Amino acid sequence: MASDFEAQLRAVSLRVTRPRLAVLSALRDHPHVDTDAVIRLVRTDLPTVSHQAVYDVLRALTDAGLVRRIQPAGATARYEARVADNHHHIVCRSCAAIADVDCAVGQAPCLTASDDHGFVVDEAEVVYWGTCPDCATERTAQRSVSSEGST
Repeated sequence: MASDFEAQLRAVSLRVTRPRLAVLSALRDHPHVDTDAVIRLVRTDLPTVSHQAVYDVLRALTDAGLVRRIQPAGATARYEARVADNHHHIVCRSCAAIADVDCAVGQAPCLTASDDHGFVVDEAEVVYWGTCPDCATERTAQRSVSSEGST
């Protein structure tokens, strides 16, 4: 996989460095992580890498289009390596877990704005909000315990 990352970096005229390879690997294996998590993951391979180096790598990879930065309302910025498509995200209101949601296949209605104001639309960003299965199960269990205690 390192050679794939090396080719990706070279394709966008970025030098191949160990921190860049480590960040791409971390994001491939752990999508939707924040900067602190990226730093922890990278340090498993490169224990002496600085915070600033990881910040710089994330910025360079995002600017080059190899990494996508997402920031749902009220949440910290997260990063992912899935950039070659127009997909969306669903966020849990309880635990902030994030999952990918594929856009429609074929003619993508999410790219057809009701009024594009003359813009040429090439991407749509939709964020769905809800409760993830783990948090929904936990809430149901809490309600069950709560109702048993009141009888």
